[in-house]
Amino acid sequence: MTSRHEHSVRITRGALVLEGILGLPSGPRGVIVFAHGSGSGRLSPRNNFVARQLQRDGLATLLLDLLTEEEADDRRKVFDIDLLADRLLLAKGWLEAEPRTNNLSIGYFGASTGAGAALQAAARAPSNIKAVVSRGGRPDLAESYLPSVRAPTLLIVGGCDEPVIEMNQSAYDLLTCEKKLVIVPSATHLFEEPGTLEQVAEQASRWFVRYLS
Repeated sequence: MTSRHEHSVRITRGALVLEGILGLPSGPRGVIVFAHGSGSGRLSPRNNFVARQLQRDGLATLLLDLLTEEEADDRRKVFDIDLLADRLLLAKGWLEAEPRTNNLSIGYFGASTGAGAALQAAARAPSNIKAVVSRGGRPDLAESYLPSVRAPTLLIVGGCDEPVIEMNQSAYDLLTCEKKLVIVPSATHLFEEPGTLEQVAEQASRWFVRYLS
């Protein structure tokens, strides 16, 4: 098993301070930034579960609060995809300047609304972004940016999450990059059913390892 270390980090711009957790396995082959869904953050149990799988497979992870505590209470900001994408680009710049990660390729893992932000960020600043994975995501929220995404993109949706399946199928059609849509049987939106989150972690890890190595 790969040894790993987790470090609390702060990403700042002016008065803005974003709290994060940087997970570093030994000799990482890339780093994955997590974009959480509405009402979630760096302590999300589901995203931490996926992050641990990625670390075991030799990928560094950055779990980040894209919003401050005050902003997270404002529903308009929770669904402000432009703002969330701005914060991901801030994290990308931080990783590219941080000595522990500045030589690593970057991927985005987005959940729910975070997937829309991840795809927008990937389209706006494509350099060094090697792959994107969406879990139960809302890629439709980045609709106008989807044809510009260059990074190979994996969309994972629960088989019982019917409205989100349709949104992902429409988004899939707009993507012009290398792409794949995976529907996990019997899974609902949060992948709470036994074994379903393990499937998400396995699919995501395989995708990232393939494109970031």
